[in-house]
Amino acid sequence: MNIRIYHPADFIDLYRICLKTADTGRDASALYNDPDLVGHVYVGPYITHAPDLCFVLEKDGRALGYILGCGDTAAFAAWLEQSWYPLLRIRYPLQGRYTALEQRMVGHIHNGYTLRKELSAYPAHLHIDIVPQGQGQGAGRALMHRFTDTLKNKKVPAVHLEVGKKNQSAIAFYKRLGFHVIKEYAASLALGL
Repeated sequence: MNIRIYHPADFIDLYRICLKTADTGRDASALYNDPDLVGHVYVGPYITHAPDLCFVLEKDGRALGYILGCGDTAAFAAWLEQSWYPLLRIRYPLQGRYTALEQRMVGHIHNGYTLRKELSAYPAHLHIDIVPQGQGQGAGRALMHRFTDTLKNKKVPAVHLEVGKKNQSAIAFYKRLGFHVIKEYAASLALGL
């Protein structure tokens, strides 16, 4: 397997991976009528805003995973509000016909991205997703090191992520990499490094 910087030709593959892992690491295709919606929230803005912090895991020329994020969550939130969400709010009105998960994504788009106070000391944040064919071979660890090394080179002091409490394997993975709990929420944990 190989890790490389994101290229615009990866766009469709990354949206596909996002959907195939959107149900606590499992395929969420059956949970969304619009297969692009989850990608519009968790992939599209990152590859548009900070493509230099987006890395693709590939094998034999096929994308199997990614890590992406931003170095300054507050600036990212402002950019989302100005440049990303306005068109999505038109495309996805609050009163549309959505599945339960789609309604949650649409609510996220309309509510905007807010950096919680307890995370302000961890300015960067990330998302990592790998389909089953790419798991269990050290690729997740390699992606995380590539991302955090890039943050260090950019002089970004700390990074956070949020993970659902049900995703115990992911929580264990992050803790093995040195992440610690910043805050516990009702259904998720904020972890920081």
